[in-house]
Amino acid sequence: MPQAQVNTFHVVDYIVFAGTLLVSAGIGVYSAFTGGHQKTTAEFLMANRQMGAIPASMSLLASFMSAITLLGTPKEMYVYGTEYLWLAFSYLLVIPVAAHLFLPIFFRLKVTSAYEYLEMRFNKAVRIAGSLTFSLQMILYMAIVLYAPSLALEQVTQLNKWIAVASVGVVCIFYTSIGGIKAVMWTDTFQICMMFAGLLAVLIQGSIELGGFGNAWEKNIEGERINFLDFDPDPRERHTVWTCVFGGFFTWLAVYGVNQAQVQRALTVVDLKRAQIAYWVNGPGLGLILIVSAMSGILIYAHYFDCDPKTNGDISDLDQLLPLFVMDKLAFLPGLPGLFTACLFSGALSTISSGLNSLATVFTLDLFEQFCCKNMSDKRATITSKIMSVVFGILMMGLTYVASLLGGVLQAALALFGMIGGPLLGVFTLGMFFPWANWKGALAGLITGLVMTFWIGIGAQIYKPILWTAPVSTAGCNVANATNLTTVMTTSLTGVTATLSTTPVTTPEPMLGGLYNLSYLWYSGFAVLVVVVVGMLVSAVTGYTDPEKLDYRLICPVFDEMFCCFPKSCLKTFRCGVDHHPEKFHYCCVCKDVDKDDIQDEEIVLEATDHKDNSAALSLTNLAFEKDEEANLATQNGHFKGGDHPQNHKGDEGGKNHNPATQNGQLANGVELIHIKQF
Repeated sequence: MPQAQVNTFHVVDYIVFAGTLLVSAGIGVYSAFTGGHQKTTAEFLMANRQMGAIPASMSLLASFMSAITLLGTPKEMYVYGTEYLWLAFSYLLVIPVAAHLFLPIFFRLKVTSAYEYLEMRFNKAVRIAGSLTFSLQMILYMAIVLYAPSLALEQVTQLNKWIAVASVGVVCIFYTSIGGIKAVMWTDTFQICMMFAGLLAVLIQGSIELGGFGNAWEKNIEGERINFLDFDPDPRERHTVWTCVFGGFFTWLAVYGVNQAQVQRALTVVDLKRAQIAYWVNGPGLGLILIVSAMSGILIYAHYFDCDPKTNGDISDLDQLLPLFVMDKLAFLPGLPGLFTACLFSGALSTISSGLNSLATVFTLDLFEQFCCKNMSDKRATITSKIMSVVFGILMMGLTYVASLLGGVLQAALALFGMIGGPLLGVFTLGMFFPWANWKGALAGLITGLVMTFWIGIGAQIYKPILWTAPVSTAGCNVANATNLTTVMTTSLTGVTATLSTTPVTTPEPMLGGLYNLSYLWYSGFAVLVVVVVGMLVSAVTGYTDPEKLDYRLICPVFDEMFCCFPKSCLKTFRCGVDHHPEKFHYCCVCKDVDKDDIQDEEIVLEATDHKDNSAALSLTNLAFEKDEEANLATQNGHFKGGDHPQNHKGDEGGKNHNPATQNGQLANGVELIHIKQF
């Protein structure tokens, strides 16, 4: 086969691509000039906590299923085969754990930044350390997300990568900074639809070109790409069943469990139940994108099975396989290359906008307010958030060069999740599941975890492991400077060196070099282990925290969630001294935006005078009384009024005779929304 003659964009392709950018910008403008006009932090950062489950689930899906997935997964199938698809099973573990163990804690605390939890559980120093760690992760990740599709498209379409970087970056900064998280989430919904449309168009037309997907599968069997059954337990093996399922679990739990970008989206939803639904709806979407992207990789190998594009000089990096395939084989259909490009950059836009919004949140609440302006007004905080969206966007665009040094985009991104996200997952795990841990242990564990994972990650780049790759052929090519490929063939990949010859190659291994061979999917799990072990050891030396003195809302009742059918006496043993079901109400405090779905266990909620729907507030109160069989609480400014305690009104039908909160079925003036805290 002669060297591929790559087609260029037609007018209709540019129209489709530009249209995607314009729609995204238009959603931002609409969000900026509707509703409350993004004038408060509650609206700009949290959409007033009024988003529905569907846009939230689409935004969760789009945020980390970026262009990296679309480019990297086909390359993974082409180079290493189908073992990577076991990662889909890790999603089945991640979603329930994130939705039912981690998410309820953030909802109970009504936080905006996930790192507020770290201050509540430990202290301000741990919160700031967590915020800075997250900021580093997201800035680097966004740079990879923006750079990867720009470079790939330049190589195969002659569209200058800096034009692509600038246009996508500017549009993303624009709609994120003026439209807030509501614009981000609705553009994510639009962009995930574009991603699916582009992938399906490529998959369908590519299958037609081969006479059916079955033919592509047969060619992949012949080419040794279909490999599912590697059960080697060695964590140094790049991909095995165990590594993909359980290593992938920790990698993605760092994203869905504690990453600010995902947690913030979940917290914009009206209530916990609908947020959990959003997570469950998101789960199948994760698997579907992975599978469709993998099928594209299988099709690509079938098309180029006898003429490897990299060896033939058609591309400079295997991350460019999918754009090459579209332009080489499918460009005869006007608009399809444009749709694919829109698909690719939709993946980039969704991730970058989510990252910018979450970074603005973290900087404003966790850093700027803490150091520069402790009594900052809400108006000033909103303006600061908008400015920081722009600043972080410009910084991200400037860091695209660094992204070119990190190797293959998929492995680089997932390694970054493990190297930085793993220690963050570890410190949250330490706080939520180990009530004895103190702040000194948390800080020491986080720092140690970061040092260890960076040491391994950097060492793996210096001492690159020798990895097996599936064979490629150039039998159907006209190679200009061909060598004797029947005797020896050396394929050089970014970050990977694979040598196929009859002479064994030995590479000197440094001391402790086995750690450098650790699969990148295990970085996160390794980091969690380091943080928890170091954190508990330091806590033991410096003095454990007394679990009985902890606010129960800060600790995850993991056994209550997983084994709710067990007897209470049995579950109490596993609560580690934390009383999740106290019998006494010591005091109460004002808590905004509480509704009936927030009532859990024996919590009681009263109504609010400023509630827009009085009947809803009253039904909320009645539900609480029916559940607890308690009379209403007489309250004033968040404290018990005199000796008016619920115990004094047992037997009173609903407590109506002693209820100053209602007058003739209506809310009384001066009554505030109360959430009973139990200890």
